[in-house]
Formats: sequence, C-alpha cells, structure tokens
Amino acid sequence: MVVRTNGSLAWNIQIGILIPTMRMHEAAAAIVLGLHNQTCRLSLEEVSVMSEMLGKNGDVDRVMENATRAASSFRELDQEQTDRVVRAVYEAGFNSRVRLAKMACEETRMGVWEHKMLKNVIATRFVYEDIKNLKTVGVISEDDKNGIVEIAQPIGPIFAITPVTNPTSTVLFKILISMKSRNPIVIRPHGAARKCSVEAASICYEAALKAGAPEHCIQCVPRTTDEQTIRLMSHKHTAMILATGSTALVKAAYSSGNPAIGIGPGNVPVFIGMTADVPFAVEQIFNSKTFDNGTICASEQALVVRGCHVDAVKSEFKRRKAHFLTKDEIARLGPVAFNLTTRTMRPEVIGQPAPVIAAMAGIDVPPDTTLLIAELDEVGIESPLSLEILAPILAFYVAEDIEKAIALCRSINSHGGLGHTISMFSNNEERIQYFASVMNAGRILINTPASQGAIGGGYNSLTPSMTLACGSGGKNITTDNISARHLLNIQRIARRRVHKNIDPCNIKLYLDESIDATTIERECSDDS
Repeated sequence: MVVRTNGSLAWNIQIGILIPTMRMHEAAAAIVLGLHNQTCRLSLEEVSVMSEMLGKNGDVDRVMENATRAASSFRELDQEQTDRVVRAVYEAGFNSRVRLAKMACEETRMGVWEHKMLKNVIATRFVYEDIKNLKTVGVISEDDKNGIVEIAQPIGPIFAITPVTNPTSTVLFKILISMKSRNPIVIRPHGAARKCSVEAASICYEAALKAGAPEHCIQCVPRTTDEQTIRLMSHKHTAMILATGSTALVKAAYSSGNPAIGIGPGNVPVFIGMTADVPFAVEQIFNSKTFDNGTICASEQALVVRGCHVDAVKSEFKRRKAHFLTKDEIARLGPVAFNLTTRTMRPEVIGQPAPVIAAMAGIDVPPDTTLLIAELDEVGIESPLSLEILAPILAFYVAEDIEKAIALCRSINSHGGLGHTISMFSNNEERIQYFASVMNAGRILINTPASQGAIGGGYNSLTPSMTLACGSGGKNITTDNISARHLLNIQRIARRRVHKNIDPCNIKLYLDESIDATTIERECSDDS
C-alpha cells in the first residue's frame, strides 16, 4: 500500500516498516553509529556516504560483528563502571527531552510535543530511578541455606525495532535498559521517525562513550530493506530482538529463530462499573485518550458503560468537548480511520487531532473538539471503529449487567489486544477481583488512566517501561513490563546439598511397587 506523506515523499508499508521509495539521495539509507572513534554526531553528508556503503554492500555482518566486539568489551565492565555509563546516558537523554520531543512531533506530524516530552521523561528519569540500584554484574544474590548463588551475565547484541508513535522515548528506553544490562544494541527506527530516532541514539552514544562504554555499544540502521531487516533479526550474533510495531512485524521477529519480545496492538477496553465515580472516571479516561492524541498502544479504545451511568458519562464527555457521532458519521469515519482490506488502522489518522480526523471524513465539528465517540453495538471488522486506532477516537458500548460488560470487554480484547491491557473503574473490590479473573490481559488497571497507568511509574507501582509484554495471549513469554532484568542471563552456582529425596532408605521405598504416593509422603515427611 502506498501512503502519501509530506512533500513528494512516498512510502511502501511492508511488515510494519516504512521503506522510502523516492528522494533516496536526501536521507541516510543506513547509518551505523560508532564507526568513527571521534564522535557519533554525524552530519547529513557523512551519514549519506556511510549509508550508500551499507546499502550497496548489504553489510549486515559488519554491523553485527561490531556489536559482538562491543559485547565482549562490555563484559569487562564492573557494576560501578556500568552504572556510570547508565547515569551518563540517562542524563543525556533527559536533558534532551524537549528538543527530541519537538523533533519527533515535527518529523512524524503526530501527537503533541509536550506529551512526547513527558514520554521522554518516563523513558529516562522514571526508568533510571527504577533500575539504578539493580544489580546486573556478577553475583546478584546468595542463598547460603540452599547453596545457590546467582550471577548476572549480559545476553549479547540486541536488535531493537522502534515505532513511529513513540519514537524518541522508545529509543531512549531501549538504550538505557541495554546499557544497564551491558548489552550492545542495534536500533532500526521506523522510517517516518528516522531523523529524531537517530538523534536520540546519537546523543546516548556520545554520552556512553565519554562514560567509558565500548565502541559500537549503540548502533543505528535507519534504513534497511526487508531482506536486511530479516537478516538482522535472524543473524547468528543477535541474542535478542525487541520489536515494537505491527502484528506482522512481531510475527516476523518470532519467526527469526532468535529469542524475541514482540509487542503488538493493544485495543484496550475500559469498563465503568456501577460503583465508579463517573466524573473522576471520565476525567481519567479523557486525560489518557487525549495524551499525545492517543498514540500509546495502552490507550483506551472502547468504553463499556453500565446502563445506569450512560447519561452521566455522556454528559461528562460532552462537557470536555467530545463529539458523539451520528450513525451516518460513524459510517463515514469507519473507512477513513481503518483500512478494511488490510485490517489495520490508516496511518493518516494516527496521532492526529479530532477535528483533523473529522474533516478527513467530511464531518463538521467545532475546532476545539477533543474526541470522536462512536456508539456501537457490534465488535469486529463490521464495526471498524471497535478496533485499535491510535487516535482520539473511542467506541462506546452499553452493558446492562456485569456479565454483559465482561462479554464486551473480552470481545474487544480478543480483536487485536489479547494479553495487553484492560481498564476498570470501580470501588467494589469483589467485582474488581472477579472482573480481573476472567480477562486475558497482563495489566488490569483500576481507577487509572490506561495510557499512563500501563507504562508504570506514575499512577501505580508497575515497572516503568515503553515495552509492555502480553503473555501467551500476545505470543510473549511474560506479561511483565520489560526492563533491564529481562536482558540478563542468570547463572546459578548450585553447591552440594544432599536432599532427603535421594536418601538410600527412600530409594528402597521407590523400588517397592506396593508403596503408593500417600505412603511415600508419610514416610518421607519432615516429621518422620
């Protein structure tokens, strides 16, 4: 599919990566940060020359060889040296938070720069405060009683793919946790966020080098072919893939043959229950869904409202300049916001203000409109506004009882967001426990704005992260908020402690076929 963007630049969308097809000479085809000993802050002219070389030679092996050498050098750093690098990278990223946010907003033409600045704060300060005291080098725990000693080792070169929606914050975050775990990182940013992503990586790399990090610890390949991206994923020296993007991109990562943590869509439902404080709930949802124009994958996508609260909820949203769409407007907006052929949200609406999106569909709304809300009955492709759209658009459903609400939330969640996040506003602890027990989501957020709540560190004690794993529902191995500890191999020294299970007397009992499990438990108990 070809999408028109600013100027005469066109892009082909393939496996979630934007690959430029025009004006190739005006930007870098691929740049490897760290090829020079002096500095990583390269001019556009220098970038272009290096890009041509990589583009012609397809030098994926050189990138990974550089990463492998960096990995070997990283292993020589102790905890104090590692923490010095992490502190330097954190400070450099945090100090550039405003400039990077403005660059991201200008380049991608998505979202709100002030909100992108806050994302950069989360990715640097929140994450740093969470990981700064984490032991990631050498012995990290000792259990004298059981004779177990745990030793942290880096996993090796990480290949990270970053999105257009949260470009600089995701780059800063993935670099910070990689440095903390002593792993070199190769970043492949989204094509529509290349410039700001390269700058974020460049800032971090310069700071890391000055603090004593090894050369090539941070590399960036802003433009690759599909084949080169797959090669980077499947390369023998790639230890882990951190992929944030489309479903197809995540599948490609998991098909690479290398360990991967791939984060796809969210499609987050939010349930407003009977005991909810309606004005508070609407305020929180509003603050979340309008945050950076809805570009966080954990942002609310659909409201599920108990029947007793419908009028009050509508009134609160209207008071905040939300526009409730008519049936005709819903029909017009659907195909504008969602591509029914590819079954994906349309890039043109991502992170755009509500009035701009309304105008695309020929819908007349006041210029200060904040949200577009669609009252729906069905969930699925027949109601495209019920699916994930990272924009200030909300589906609206009415549930007359808790079971109907659960059914709606499960249905919404299953259409693109399994394992990700679900939100609930309630003051009934019994209902909260019941609701959580029947949902397939890694994060059940209670009385919290979903965008800010899911990424942690602000409204709850979840690990601050820009990578939210989704468990088996999202084909992940964990439901955790990913951080530095997920990028470590933990070795265990197991000292000899002879267990009673292998006592010679017990072995004799095992050989006696007449002895059943109950007898064994009685004979081999601690009290026997």
